[in-house]
Amino acid sequence: MEKGLQKATTGMILGKFMPPHLGHQYLVDFARNYVDNLTVLVCSMQSEPIPGDLRYRWMREMFPDVNIVHVTDENPQEPKDHPDFWQIWYDSIRRVLPKGPDYVFASENYGWQLAEILAASYIPVDHARSLVPISGTLVRQNPFANWHYIPPCVRPYFARRICIFGAESTGKSTLTQNLAHHYNTVYVNEYARGLLDFKGGHCDFTDIPLIARGQMAAEDALVRQANKVIFCDTDLITTTIWSHVLFGKCPQWIEDEGNLREYDLYLLLDVDVPWVDDTQRCLPNYREEFRDRCIQALESRHRPYIIINGDWEQRWQKACMAVDELLKTADF
Repeated sequence: MEKGLQKATTGMILGKFMPPHLGHQYLVDFARNYVDNLTVLVCSMQSEPIPGDLRYRWMREMFPDVNIVHVTDENPQEPKDHPDFWQIWYDSIRRVLPKGPDYVFASENYGWQLAEILAASYIPVDHARSLVPISGTLVRQNPFANWHYIPPCVRPYFARRICIFGAESTGKSTLTQNLAHHYNTVYVNEYARGLLDFKGGHCDFTDIPLIARGQMAAEDALVRQANKVIFCDTDLITTTIWSHVLFGKCPQWIEDEGNLREYDLYLLLDVDVPWVDDTQRCLPNYREEFRDRCIQALESRHRPYIIINGDWEQRWQKACMAVDELLKTADF
């Protein structure tokens, strides 16, 4: 080695990241500024409540320039769980880092002994949790109270999704927007409306996949901006129903995707309000049958829903009560 050149330093962080939070963000940012090369081990077990693969993907997204490794060994979690606890973990780590790290970074007490068995130096980072007073346990117990500690890529996992559902001219778009403003969050427009406006109001069967993909893309993009809850003006079940009504068929992948995408609550708007015509709405005499098809679709899929009816003020009150109850009783 030439005079003046130093060996590149290596560091390691080990954790569950269940889920990643801003405390982890600080820990990794600290370590990556301390060493030249950092490896983060995302350790998971099949019995844990948040899938390990999902945690691994979150960490990869949060730290694209860090070596993130997913460790799936079913290792003991406490020294009391197995007499060879430390040797088992030593072997797991050495499979990832054969030469071992120069430094071990942690905010937990285990860091000292872990560094010792790896013959590394231990660097404690905010052990007292005074800089970022949060833990994965606290986030899991009450994500809404700790929302500001949850990174944007993780928030969709905890956000509540509410779908505004039903026949045409029942106030879905207006209610969706008003609810989003009331709860200080974002909403998803009905993608079909913008697409068909661009086409002059005419819908072909070839538009159905475009509508479905657009609806999914809009929701998946906007949910990252959601403040605990997101309101969606329609979903793929609606797209499926309309495709069958208009064309007698629907691409199977849309039906399958509609079955997979779940919402915490559907607000099914009843047809007891006057029809208001516009350039896109059709089949004004079909609203009751369409509503019945919506109910059948939700019940056959065991989706939670509440019927919103009455005049506009009554609808607003019923919708807010349903949302308040959902957010109050959210089970994580």
